[in-house]
Amino acid sequence: MRIRYDPIAARRPLALPGGARVAVFVVVNVEEWPLEEPIPRPIIPPPAGGPPPVPDVPNWSWHEYGMRVGFWRIKAVLDRHGVRATVALNASVARTYPPIVEAALASGWEIMGHGFTQRALSRELDERTVIRQTIETIREATGRAPRGWLGPGLVETRETPDLLAEEGIEYVCDWVLDDQPVDLAVERGRLTAIPYTLELNDSPLFAVQHAPGEEFVRRATAQFDALYTEGFSSARIMPIALHPYLIGVPHRIGLLDTALAHIRRHDGVVFWTGEQILDWYRTEVRY
Repeated sequence: MRIRYDPIAARRPLALPGGARVAVFVVVNVEEWPLEEPIPRPIIPPPAGGPPPVPDVPNWSWHEYGMRVGFWRIKAVLDRHGVRATVALNASVARTYPPIVEAALASGWEIMGHGFTQRALSRELDERTVIRQTIETIREATGRAPRGWLGPGLVETRETPDLLAEEGIEYVCDWVLDDQPVDLAVERGRLTAIPYTLELNDSPLFAVQHAPGEEFVRRATAQFDALYTEGFSSARIMPIALHPYLIGVPHRIGLLDTALAHIRRHDGVVFWTGEQILDWYRTEVRY
């Protein structure tokens, strides 16, 4: 087992600095979908049926809108609210869309690894090589190696945690099973699972469940209110997962603004990057 069963009600309470109750963890997924390959998450099927076409111009363009326009809308909202995000970055983006990485760094955002392109690790011929390539490309672009990792599609193999730890990754977000960080068992090194979300995530919400936009605000406010109450006795992490081609479109961007405004009306809240959460957790549990 990678993670031992540890019910939250039986744990020693965790305390955030200054009596805060909730650490909000905003993750912006910035991915590259190559035009010469099948699109990993199409919005419309082929009009005549059959296998997806290559090139798939409408679905690729739908995603590309997020890189050209949507990312910049998200960044404007987060900057206005003073939120430092963590970017889950396909490392190839640093080469093909360098202004995005430059803008994220200019706002003090963290960059974590998200594979080299948007292809699941289980489909790679050499998983370790892809992990190394991702780390080194991000290091070249930003001046430092990423400390965190989110797998494309959150997909891992049985070996992934061990490989990530061996290559210097310190936290991973694929394990969506808790409201607090927990430690993974790895062969060598250390690896901590930091909470991520499939519930407050615009990809399953809009691209899979086809929920109305207002559902994002309803979930965000309800989730925050519950965690804020629970955080009085022991700190909670609230992840929010965003994709530029989904929340970054004109008819949805206001939803993010509304959700953040609700959260920011409360005292006892911090907006932290993944590495800030990791450093706090390791200090708090004397890890």
